[in-house]
Amino acid sequence: MAAPVACTGSPRCLVQYVVVRADLVRILAWPLGAVITQACHAATAAIHLNYNDPDTQEYLGELDSMHKVVLEAPDETALSSLSETLSQKGVAHKLWVEQPENTPTCLALKPYPKETVQPLLRKFKLFK
Repeated sequence: MAAPVACTGSPRCLVQYVVVRADLVRILAWPLGAVITQACHAATAAIHLNYNDPDTQEYLGELDSMHKVVLEAPDETALSSLSETLSQKGVAHKLWVEQPENTPTCLALKPYPKETVQPLLRKFKLFK
């Protein structure tokens, strides 16, 4: 279950959710730094692709108080299924596929009001 995000000083709580495959570290033995890099790529790409979106602009305007939540998907199947669900629901996100291996590693949503997307992410735990 996603941990609560404490938003203070803003009338709305905008959050960027990042979902990373846990099996990359735990089973496939990727270095933690490489996995963090994947999450950074996805988060940056999601912001770039939705740069003109009003929520993204508001989120970037709060530069020193941005909220991100990093969750874990157990494996590639769960990550791909989440991406499909988000697409069906019209939730803007970027599925990051590492090249040249063509391996889906993580996804990041554009910034959204927390209450808009949190229900779609409830089954994912915080990445540890």
